[in-house]
Amino acid sequence: MPIKTKEAIPAKKITKAVKTKAAGLTMDVYDTAGKIEKKVELPKEIFATAGSEKLLAQYVRVYLTNQRIGGASTKTRGEVAGSTRKIYRQKGTGKARHGPIRAPIFVGGGIVGGPKPKDYSLRVNDKQRRKALLLSLTLKAKEGNILGLSTAFAKMPAKTKNFSGFLKAIKFGEKAKGLLVLPKIEKNNLILAVRNLPKIEMTDVQTLNAYSILKSSKILLLEDSLQVLEKRIKHEN
Repeated sequence: MPIKTKEAIPAKKITKAVKTKAAGLTMDVYDTAGKIEKKVELPKEIFATAGSEKLLAQYVRVYLTNQRIGGASTKTRGEVAGSTRKIYRQKGTGKARHGPIRAPIFVGGGIVGGPKPKDYSLRVNDKQRRKALLLSLTLKAKEGNILGLSTAFAKMPAKTKNFSGFLKAIKFGEKAKGLLVLPKIEKNNLILAVRNLPKIEMTDVQTLNAYSILKSSKILLLEDSLQVLEKRIKHEN
C-alpha cells in the first residue's frame, strides 16, 4: 500500500533534475541586501557526483517509509476487560446463542483482525546514503538552485522582515520552499529572523539529508556551512 504524505517528491521532479544541464560549479554569494557579493567555486567531489535517479528514488522511499510509526494497536477478545461467563443460557430464551460479553459482536468487546504494532522500517547502507546526499547536491547545483549567504547574515538584526526583504530582493517565489543550511544550530540573530517564515526550513550540516534537499526549491548555504560540509564529506569517506 503506497504511503501518502504531503512531502512526497514526484518521480518526474527527480528525473527532470537529472537531465538538467550543468550551470557550472560556482555559487553566487549574496549580501543581506540581496545583491551578489561574489562567486565561490564549489568542490567537485561534492557537487559534481555522477549517479542515477534510481538511487534517489530508493532513498526517498526508504526515508518516507521510516517516518511510519506503526504504533496502531487494538485488543482481541482475550485482551479486553470483562467476564468470561456465558451471558445467558444456551437454549430456551428465544435469543441467539452467545458466549462471554467480550465477544467481538458486543460493544466494548474484542476486535477481530485489528492492527497490531508493526515495524515498517527499511534501510539503506551508509554508502548509498552518502551517495544520495552528494547526488542531490549535484542536482541542485546543476539547476542553479544553490544560493550562498555571506557571513554578514549571522550578524543581521533579529527581525523577520529583514530576511523576508532579502527573499523579495532575490525574487524568491511565493510558493517556493527554501532550506537554510547552518554550520550548527545555535541561537543567533539569523535563526531568530528566519524561524517565523513558513516557507524556509532550517537544518545544520550534520543532519543535512538528500530528502530535505530534494523537496526544497532553493538551498540557502552559508559560506561557513560549505566549509563544514567539506569536512563532513571527507570524514565520511
